[in-house]
This record gives sequence, C-alpha cells and structure tokens, in this order.
Amino acid sequence: MGVWDLLLVGLVILLGLCGVLLPAVPGSLLVWAAVMWWALKDPQPVAWWVLVGATVLMFVSQGVRWALPPRRLRASHANRRMLAYAGAGSGLGFVLLPVLGAIPGFMAGLYLSERLRLGGHAEAVAALRTAMREGGSSILAELFTCQLIAAAWVGAVFSGERRTAPTAHPRASAAAPSAPAHPRNPSACRPPR
Repeated sequence: MGVWDLLLVGLVILLGLCGVLLPAVPGSLLVWAAVMWWALKDPQPVAWWVLVGATVLMFVSQGVRWALPPRRLRASHANRRMLAYAGAGSGLGFVLLPVLGAIPGFMAGLYLSERLRLGGHAEAVAALRTAMREGGSSILAELFTCQLIAAAWVGAVFSGERRTAPTAHPRASAAAPSAPAHPRNPSACRPPR
C-alpha cells in the first residue's frame, strides 16, 4: 500500500475519531471501515489481525455502551466546545500516558470546559458528574475503543514499514561479501564445478 493510501486511511480514521464526538455521525463505523479498507488493500497477516481485533473491540464496545446510559448530552448543556475539550483531553491523555491516559484526559477536558463555563470548582465537578451520567460515559467508551483501534493501526503500519525498509546502505552492501543463499543447505552455497 502506498504512502498516499496510508495517509487517506489515517485521515478517515481521524475523521472517525472526531465523528465520535459529534451526534449523528457514525465515528466508530468510519474507523472500522478505514481499517477494513486498509486490510483489503494490504493483505498481510498483521493487517488481518488488526481487523479482527478491531471487530472484536467494536462488538465489546457496543455491549458496554448498551449497558451505559444513552447519549443524551444535549439535555445537560453539552455544547461543541465541551466535546472538543473532552476529545482533546482524551487524545492528549492517550499519548502522554499511553492507552490508560485517555480516560482521565477525557474527564479533565470535561472538567476544564465546565470550569471555564461555570467559574467554580464545585460547580464544575457537579457538571462533570452530570455529564458523565447523562451519556459522557457512553461517548468515552466509544472514543476509547476507536483510539485503541487507531493505535493498533498505527503500530501495524510502522512495524510493517520497518520490516520492508532496507537494512543497509546500498553501497555498503555492494562492498560486503554476499551471504550464502541457503544457510541450512551448504551444498547450495558452493559454486558449480
């Protein structure tokens, strides 16, 4: 798969991550579809394992989200700024404290948004609790799942690029003696008589 194709898949995954925060946008479906497109275009075992893992994570996420309160954040004075702060906090937390930092980062983003809106600590904590009860936990579960899938995709892409990259400089390999073609079969390495 070429660089432009990988960038396009990454862009769709990024749009899916942003779509999780917006109502009526199937963000998790976009992330899964991007991973499926990548696996179909680059049929390597690691791509299929990432697709299988993404599918399992999506099913687990759906089960968790059905057990949580539905996404009704409009009633709790949720606005785009609050969701942007929560998403940015989750993304920063995911990067700064790998994987597990997404959860406190999401809550810190919500808290910061409410603190700026309401002005006080006690009011912001109460608004954070209300937002998490009224659907914030469902959004967090979906966003966390999509971040895990995106991280698995990035890891697979970079591990695949490292495997296919040349190991030595072309001039250095030309000067070095050639290695035997079949190290387990020494007769195949001998020149013909």
